[in-house]
Amino acid sequence: MTATGFTLFETAIGRCGIAWGAHGISGVQLPQADEAETRARMLQRFPAAGEGMPPPEVRQAVERIVALLRGEGGDLASVVLDMEDVPAFHRRVYELARTIPPGMTLSYGDIATRLGAPGAARAVGQALGRNPFPIVVPCHRVLAAGGKIGGFSGQGGVTTKRRMLAIEGAMSNDGAELF
Repeated sequence: MTATGFTLFETAIGRCGIAWGAHGISGVQLPQADEAETRARMLQRFPAAGEGMPPPEVRQAVERIVALLRGEGGDLASVVLDMEDVPAFHRRVYELARTIPPGMTLSYGDIATRLGAPGAARAVGQALGRNPFPIVVPCHRVLAAGGKIGGFSGQGGVTTKRRMLAIEGAMSNDGAELF
């Protein structure tokens, strides 16, 4: 995924980053320990991108991400993602994960089954662990079997995942509150 630009922006969970290119959003970065680390991570992921003012469609995506992380809900399904270099199975996982509404969750196994690949829960987890678009592809809404929180590759690990789910008032896929 080629990014031409990136910017950092403040959210309820910390300073995030977003990168864009000619084909949409190239990546989203969850907050690192501090702003300097978040910027360094963006430069590592997108070395050809310059930091600057995002185009209008990216500004809209940022506003919607900020609102979602403030607990205002919102749908990020229309945010255009550049998945040109994303492996086909990962793309299918990400597309399905994007259908999970704020406040709801699915398990890795649920996603595998819905993809027609029952038994591929581990592969789903691996795909989500490499998610270049966290929040927009809501990997935080995917839990381990039995409603267990599972892992999370973002800074802060499962603490960050729990915080994001709590902001959304998340429920398990059977409608039970998680918190």
